[in-house]
Amino acid sequence: MQRASGHRHRRIVIISDFCDGATFRDQPPAAEFAASWLSGERGPRPGEALHSGASGMPEVVGGYLERLPLAAIRQNLCDYAEIWSFWARDEPPPWSQDSPHLLHRSFRADTAATPFASSDMLGHIVAFGPPDILCVWGLGVDEAILEACAGSIKIYNSIDAPALRIPPEVSRHFDLVLTSAQWQSCEVERRHPAMATAIMPIGPEFASPETFFPLGLEKTHDVVYVAAAQPYKRHDVLFQALARLPRSIRALCVCGYGEGGGLLREQAAELGLSIDFIGPPGVSHAEVNRLMNLARVGVVCGVDDGAPAILTEYMLAGLPVLANAALRCGLHYITPLTGRIAKADDFHMVLQDMLADLTPYAPRKIVMENWSWDRTVQKLAAVLSESAPKATVRPGARRGGVPPQTVSSRPAR
Repeated sequence: MQRASGHRHRRIVIISDFCDGATFRDQPPAAEFAASWLSGERGPRPGEALHSGASGMPEVVGGYLERLPLAAIRQNLCDYAEIWSFWARDEPPPWSQDSPHLLHRSFRADTAATPFASSDMLGHIVAFGPPDILCVWGLGVDEAILEACAGSIKIYNSIDAPALRIPPEVSRHFDLVLTSAQWQSCEVERRHPAMATAIMPIGPEFASPETFFPLGLEKTHDVVYVAAAQPYKRHDVLFQALARLPRSIRALCVCGYGEGGGLLREQAAELGLSIDFIGPPGVSHAEVNRLMNLARVGVVCGVDDGAPAILTEYMLAGLPVLANAALRCGLHYITPLTGRIAKADDFHMVLQDMLADLTPYAPRKIVMENWSWDRTVQKLAAVLSESAPKATVRPGARRGGVPPQTVSSRPAR
């Protein structure tokens, strides 16, 4: 089968582990999917919006899935980005064009098993070739997809507390693993001694000052927790702290997704807490920013969690952060100028101290100086230059140094 031809834009593809639906059917071979992709019935070809004459650079806005690829375009690592996810419904998989530079596609998953297999995704790669940079997050993809992208620079990030959520036969294909803590880098290097790692969690490190910022609103709430309505986010730590504080303390819980929204509301009511709940389902990034601006302090209560993106999102909105001292990844974002850490039993006391005096904190300033997307993507470009010598991407003129403690100097396989 002939691949699509014509002027080629350098591509970065992010593969999320989100699968919409639970209806799995036997799928045809990749070649049949390739024909449907080439026909145009499955959406535009890669970079088609750029072919139409679009110019300018995209804003680095949105969630943790969007910010790294958009930053990569701004750094001249690539020209165009796509975000891929999986689909298990009877309806045709959807696609959406966010901007000339960014497109979302869904691909039929072959089964519910992870790492995900997809003849549909393989067909797209057969039709249009592999991307220049392939980023795989979370539960991952099967080995066949990575083998089809042998010529790509391949990056992995688990987005969670385990450093690797994929089996060795899959993880061995990656050139670079982004981790959220030194212990995670050590775990990766124990499994793959020659693999490059960088402590560069995609959520908090690619912070977007354009998405999250102070609005100067009246502070109607004392504390806000933006977190999924799921047990691992440990809302109980916040609830128990509030139960030991005056009932005049008002809290706001914003839940984008999760099955526990009703239970959280019941627990708060039983404890007699003053908590306003938003979602699930979630709200827009602009609304999340507005809601955060209503509070004085943001909290992160989880333990078995990756480095949550909300750490620096709170800070960009001007909120200092109180984090659980047991959080396994991300405590290095908490400095004397960005917030405090506390054990669960001490959460109420430290929260009360913070609310009494917020003057010591300058959270947005510290994020802008250390973890905003423009700084992090320069570090990523430098790491790729070292860890992926086969790279076809051009890092661009701007190059930033990487702190020696955050990046393994070992070359990729």
